[in-house]
Amino acid sequence: MEGAKEGDAAAMLRGQAEIWRYMHGFADPMALNCAVELRIADIIHSHGGRPVTLAQIAWSIEGSPSPDLPYLSPVMRLLVRRNIFSVHRPSDGGDPLYGLTNLSRWLVRDSELNLVPMVIMQNHPVQLAPWHYLGQCVREGGIAFQKAHGVEMWEFARDNPEFNKIFNDAVVCTAKIITKAVLEAYGDGFSLVGSVVDVGGGTGGMIAEIVRAYPRIRGINFDLPHVVATAPAHDVCFLWILISNMEHVGGNMFEAIPKADAVFLKWVLHDWGDEDCVKILKNCRKAIASSDQKPGKLIIVDLVLRDQEGSGDPFEDFGVTFDLLMMAHQSGGKERTEAEWKVLLEQGGFPRHNIIKIQALPSIIEAFPQ
Repeated sequence: MEGAKEGDAAAMLRGQAEIWRYMHGFADPMALNCAVELRIADIIHSHGGRPVTLAQIAWSIEGSPSPDLPYLSPVMRLLVRRNIFSVHRPSDGGDPLYGLTNLSRWLVRDSELNLVPMVIMQNHPVQLAPWHYLGQCVREGGIAFQKAHGVEMWEFARDNPEFNKIFNDAVVCTAKIITKAVLEAYGDGFSLVGSVVDVGGGTGGMIAEIVRAYPRIRGINFDLPHVVATAPAHDVCFLWILISNMEHVGGNMFEAIPKADAVFLKWVLHDWGDEDCVKILKNCRKAIASSDQKPGKLIIVDLVLRDQEGSGDPFEDFGVTFDLLMMAHQSGGKERTEAEWKVLLEQGGFPRHNIIKIQALPSIIEAFPQ
């Protein structure tokens, strides 16, 4: 009995420690955001990736004539503990040397693929405020973002150009990562496709990469008018392709979608509830041009929740977090299991589908109207 009580006491102590850890879990993303804001990964990278001292980091921070080392030290200590940076303590007692890890290499802005804009967007005060309304939403329903800001996120972005740019930059950075993974894994998936419309394509980064990889494809970037209005000019090296083979179209996917052989939806449907998704899918079905020679298809890039743990997927646990993220920021948004995707696709007019894993957080869901 006494041993059991001691075991219970030890378990309760561990439980208390875990609650303290969760209670202060907000410190991790805030420290990460601090590192991005101060460009710490870029500073280390600028030294050839060689480890540097805390003083070297501090004196390299832009716009900091008198950096505060005692303030920076605990930030780096936490980030080292989280494996975002490494630390080496010389045996001769010299100053500790901080280096990059496989995590912080994703924070180097000069890298073609990096997650800096997404870190900035997710930690922006506008995006953090809705999390304080989850309990209220459980009690009375509604949309957390709307409770925090008075309007839904798409309206907020439309009326706030600065936030709209932050949001679009985040979409572009993840689009580059996902595009690379999609093009590597999907292989011949575009081989019989003559035209692709990217629904909710933002400023066109994804469809531009598809057109670069498959110059014969006609690409259509389709999004809300205020989004495509900010689409940047493309690399002059590919201008001759993009002028003839790509266009930006403003519109509303709930009303109509431009016709194409294939409709592409990257991280769109998880923003919406089932009823809205069926409306979008039915419009996709209407937009798809199909023939015996050129079978039309729907290409969804979205997260597929795992029914069981232990798959070995490095993103396995993140689906649950992302599901909550959708509730905080979107109107009825959520992540779905394969069974839920199947029901949704059938209701939208797509009775057949395949799921293809890629080297990124989401998967490809390839669906056919017949």
